[in-house]
Amino acid sequence: MGEVFSSFYNFIMDTIDAMGVYGPLLGSLFIVLESIIPPLPLFVFITINFIAFGYVLGFIISWVCTIIGCLISYFLVKKFLRNFVVDKIKNVDLLTKCMNYIENLSLTKVTVILSIPFTPAFMMNIAAGLVNMNFKKFFIAILISKIFLVYFWGFVGTSLVESFQNPTSLITVVVMMVIAYVMSLVIKKVFKID
Repeated sequence: MGEVFSSFYNFIMDTIDAMGVYGPLLGSLFIVLESIIPPLPLFVFITINFIAFGYVLGFIISWVCTIIGCLISYFLVKKFLRNFVVDKIKNVDLLTKCMNYIENLSLTKVTVILSIPFTPAFMMNIAAGLVNMNFKKFFIAILISKIFLVYFWGFVGTSLVESFQNPTSLITVVVMMVIAYVMSLVIKKVFKID
């Protein structure tokens, strides 16, 4: 079993080495696109940046790219979808109330929601654009929250890759993910987020 993990680890490292600088650059582009195209696995691209550039530079590149992706998503929705959606739902009281609730979330609540690793960030970007959330509040929230999100996925990703050489460290990663998941459930219940 240890040989399988070791082979997979070597495959990942050889692939990163073979792609040279283009691998992490492509990973950075995918980080930006992930905020717009949700099925892309954000943690994989953050992990590649952490491995290729190291913890400090990998963190900075991933953090900046994540912020850029969120802003692009926010502005695209605000400019091209907001008026259409508002016209369609203006007579639906429940949806109007939901939009008003999201728009009036405090900076602290928005930051906490965006900090949770399992929160679908693209949905928050879309929601913020649709409800015309104050740009300053949204921008500050993503600046702060993405620090924790990128660090979390960078740590989990690199630990996971390292665990292919030492499978016992995989237990730590699983425990951290369970704790993060439970925290997201608690916060979801406290803030009544569906």
